[in-house]
Amino acid sequence: MWPVKRANASGLPAAIAINPRAVSVAEGLRAALSVAAVVALSEWLGWPRLMDAALAAWLTCLCDAGGPIRQRVPFLLGFGIAGAALTAGFGLLGTLAPLPVVIAVAAAGVFCASLLRVYGQAMMQVGNLLSVVLVLALVRDVPDLGTAAALGLVFLGGSLWALLLTMAIWRVYPYGAALAALAECWRTLARLAADLRHVLHHPEAGETEWDRHARAHRRNVRTAIEAARVAVLATVRTRGPVSGRAAQSWIRLEAAEQIFGALIALAELLQDHPPAAVRDAADRMLRRLRPLLLLLANSMVTEREERSARLERAAAAIAGSAAALPGSPVQRIAGTIADRLRIAITLANPKTLAPAPEGPVGGGWRTLVLGPLRANLDLGSAALRHALRVAAAAAVGFAVTLGWPTSYGYWLTITLVLTMQPYFAVTITRAAERITGTVLGGAVGAAVAIACPTPAAMAVALFPLAVLALAVRAVNFALFMACVTPVIVLLVELARPGQSQLDLALMRGLYTLAGGVLALLFSALLWPAWEPARLLGELRAAIAAHGRYACAELAALLGEAAPAAVEQARRAAGVASNNVEASLQRVLLEPARGETDRLEAALTIDAALRRMAGRVSALQVDAALHPHDRAAWRAWRDWIDIASTRLAEGRADLPARPAVPAGDPDGESLARIGRQLELAAGALGRLA
Repeated sequence: MWPVKRANASGLPAAIAINPRAVSVAEGLRAALSVAAVVALSEWLGWPRLMDAALAAWLTCLCDAGGPIRQRVPFLLGFGIAGAALTAGFGLLGTLAPLPVVIAVAAAGVFCASLLRVYGQAMMQVGNLLSVVLVLALVRDVPDLGTAAALGLVFLGGSLWALLLTMAIWRVYPYGAALAALAECWRTLARLAADLRHVLHHPEAGETEWDRHARAHRRNVRTAIEAARVAVLATVRTRGPVSGRAAQSWIRLEAAEQIFGALIALAELLQDHPPAAVRDAADRMLRRLRPLLLLLANSMVTEREERSARLERAAAAIAGSAAALPGSPVQRIAGTIADRLRIAITLANPKTLAPAPEGPVGGGWRTLVLGPLRANLDLGSAALRHALRVAAAAAVGFAVTLGWPTSYGYWLTITLVLTMQPYFAVTITRAAERITGTVLGGAVGAAVAIACPTPAAMAVALFPLAVLALAVRAVNFALFMACVTPVIVLLVELARPGQSQLDLALMRGLYTLAGGVLALLFSALLWPAWEPARLLGELRAAIAAHGRYACAELAALLGEAAPAAVEQARRAAGVASNNVEASLQRVLLEPARGETDRLEAALTIDAALRRMAGRVSALQVDAALHPHDRAAWRAWRDWIDIASTRLAEGRADLPARPAVPAGDPDGESLARIGRQLELAAGALGRLA
């Protein structure tokens, strides 16, 4: 079983490991500039209300999860618009509505924000920060609609300024190191293939030459693969495991690993002096393989769309290199390499950077929005249980802080909402980190405020603190809290001059402590997850659910199942994937000493299942338009059933795939589903 929680001798959870590779000074400088520019403008104009724009810019920078611009802009723009609406709407609500109504509506808002996690890592981050905006809006004095509109516009302006800075003026490429490492991994595979062909043509290739090949090139490939693992894992810990680029990276890395294994097997076969026909087939395959590997490596860095048809023909040629040797080991090796290349070819198209959603293709935005929501409206969903738990806790926090208002009571509710996690053990760790970091950061903030008594001096001190906070936010959460708290203290001091800095730091520390304790209490009382998440069990359940989904879809296309059964299976697969990803999020927050290989395998399986679900969804639209060989499709359905059942049982020994139906326009979709299951099987062995 995956030991995702570490304990010291006292039995308490160990602190989350520090990841120094995740330091990003560029992101820190950019975020600090976004805030400092607004603060300077506020001081120049003498308009303290612009501090709300500075806070909006700060939160928007925190909201940026990285990735392709076309994927980030909708999230950041949506955050700015939603934040402006919450600032105006809940500001009016908190001032004009009766307290019971305020508590009920605010708790419902927190529930909705928390449930955004069903749409993935980026939306989870958006939901958390929108909860912060909602809580802050309730403590504002907004007497009329005009004031509410002004506050909303100020927030939107600050958010748009941060969006312009991050997307156009100063771009940061957080995935660059991982992509470069992956490309180098595939280039070393190309060099390995070229040298293997060189040895094959060597007139007197003996043990010495084969040993030289193995020592030099196999070591280089292994070094490159491990370097890529480190780079990709560091990026995943920073950006989350379920983004499109994260899934793409793990699949590419696993495909490279399996091609490497196939080339080693080929070298061992050739070293035993096989017949001339086998050597000729291997020569044809290696001659075609090297340029294709290089082309795919370059596409990983440039991300230019490659000509998929040409690449597919090259992969088919590699598979056909040993067509004259049916049943021979070299034919099986060529088929394995070609299948893994086809996976990489699919990812060489920028349009397929992210796995397709689980929902049916062709349903439009309603399907994209309502599909994951409907799939998680079940108490078996970890996301729904967590959203209900957070809403109940937030209602208590609102009742306390709004019923007996104090200057900084909102910190209790913010801590309560942000500390709670789907799993109890993670909540303990997060509470300890938040409390420790806030107390230390509050002390630093008070000291800086005392040393900088004027607004101008505070604005100057704010810049390096903001740089440090954003630079280390992915290094360690406690360290991030210790660095971000002084920024918040100074922003509040600039917005509300005249407050006691010591009182500010003390009250923030006390409310954070109270919020952390309440978070633990609610996590223990409402659907507590007392033991660490069993990721292997979640993965097996997800494999089984995706297998049932694929079988149900094929049965429906054969007229042997009702659409309602397919929809039920699709929802079950979506819930299973969300539960796996919740478990992955938990594991990524824990130290994983000695468990890196298992974590990588789990991420690969999760990405493969997502892509499999997307291909099954596409069949719902595409395959219904064409006639099919019913016997061949039944064979594929049975194979998928057997393969997914074996994988769910922890077995990686899959039976041979059926032949793709000749002339069937949807046969390639069946092959892709098969390749994803085989990819998962290759990774499953490391999870046992």
